[in-house]
Amino acid sequence: MADKPQVKIYTATWCAFCHAAKQYLDKLGVAYTDLDVEADHNNAIEAVTKSGQRGIPVLDIDGDIIVGFDRPKIDQALQSHHLVA
Repeated sequence: MADKPQVKIYTATWCAFCHAAKQYLDKLGVAYTDLDVEADHNNAIEAVTKSGQRGIPVLDIDGDIIVGFDRPKIDQALQSHHLVA
């Protein structure tokens, strides 16, 4: 049996779009790991390395990298990894 796809979201406490993205994932019932880029500098480096940008949120949906709260891209990645119907 394959491992469940990993969902990580790189955020900061002051970021409104980060809160919106997490609320959206919560509403969909998608489990994720929240990685604060301010609390841990390594999280910030990882987010920039994955996305090539300094913006947040950065969502890593089993290797699909999405910068910002881009609902259509998030939905597409979640569906392609069978995390939502």
